[in-house]
Amino acid sequence: MPLSRARIGTVLVGGAMSVTLAALAYPSMLGLQHVSSNGARVIASTPYGPLTEADRNFVVFVRSAGLWEYPSGELALKKGTTKAVRTAGQHLVIGHAALDASCRKIAPELGITLPNQPTPQQQGFLNKLTSDNGKQFDSDLANILRVTHGSIFSSIAKIRATTENTLVRQLAEQANNVVLDHIRQMEATGLVNFDQVNFQETTPPKLPSPQVTPPVPPAGQPVVVLTPPPGVPTDGIPTGPPVGAPSASPTAG
Repeated sequence: MPLSRARIGTVLVGGAMSVTLAALAYPSMLGLQHVSSNGARVIASTPYGPLTEADRNFVVFVRSAGLWEYPSGELALKKGTTKAVRTAGQHLVIGHAALDASCRKIAPELGITLPNQPTPQQQGFLNKLTSDNGKQFDSDLANILRVTHGSIFSSIAKIRATTENTLVRQLAEQANNVVLDHIRQMEATGLVNFDQVNFQETTPPKLPSPQVTPPVPPAGQPVVVLTPPPGVPTDGIPTGPPVGAPSASPTAG
């Protein structure tokens, strides 16, 4: 997995679960399509409210997105030919480091297994950007990232509106702010082809579920940690309201 070794540390999975069941792995889902059979099905009762399939899938998706968009941001910092593209890269790495911290914070509380690798589809996006250079890189970054962020934006709103789990709700609020910022950054490059982007968002590819599902990590594998790169300024970059310290206070409303 081509994540920068200088930017990523690891921590061991551990600690007591605050839910009364084993850690939840994730079935087929994600990508730019919805393949969960019943997102409203409650799969766990937690101190923070019921956890549905859609809630669990959302947490895993936010994590999976960071595993390829964070290194895409690193590539933009190194290979972007314009200031706007490099600024977009700065926002990607800082924003996804913040979201990653929240995902790693709430996953043990909710009994959710987090992936350590992106989906094959997402890895394909990253491979494309890795092989690009010059203006082609700038254009592909702006358009691929604008499609992926635009595609998830409405899903974030739906989770925020429907979840009864307080931790998932807080993550959705944070993701809403970060994703909107990233959409704006892609548009600020002046390279977004809106006709193409709108078509791809409204007509997503019908991919087999293995292409849009991140691999489940082996039991006991250290969790990959995305951390803000040294020397990259964070001032003024929206990272959303962070998920607050977990507390066993219920739920809905």
